[in-house]
Amino acid sequence: MSDSEVIVTELTIGELSERSGVPASALRFYERKGLIASRRTTGNQRRYHRSTLRRLAFIRASQSVGIPLSVIEGVLEYLPHDVSPTRELWLKASECWSEAINGRIERLERMRDRFTECIGCGCLSFDQCLLVNPGDRLAGRGARPLLDP
Repeated sequence: MSDSEVIVTELTIGELSERSGVPASALRFYERKGLIASRRTTGNQRRYHRSTLRRLAFIRASQSVGIPLSVIEGVLEYLPHDVSPTRELWLKASECWSEAINGRIERLERMRDRFTECIGCGCLSFDQCLLVNPGDRLAGRGARPLLDP
């Protein structure tokens, strides 16, 4: 077998960064959080299993739809570090996350609609504005100008 036919099973942090497009600093951060893992060589250099590329793709895709790292970590903790996330795992995770994503979309749409109303009004009144004081939460604190904590 020639050198070009050898399948590399481990990647250095530089190789992983280059192939995944994830900066080395982010890789170290993900490793500290337990999202990815490496082994150390005798020279204390990181070596990542090839499956880490798929884990990173899963992490980045999940983040791109707004899933927090803590939630992503909860899914990946059930998957051994040297096993690639599968399509089935992605489908299961997306089923679980769909409700949260849909809720976020609904909140953003409400905020957009309220913002559009405020632009038309221009008052930004603390006692009436739905953006500054949604549901008149500040009414119990008096009639003076207040900021919502």
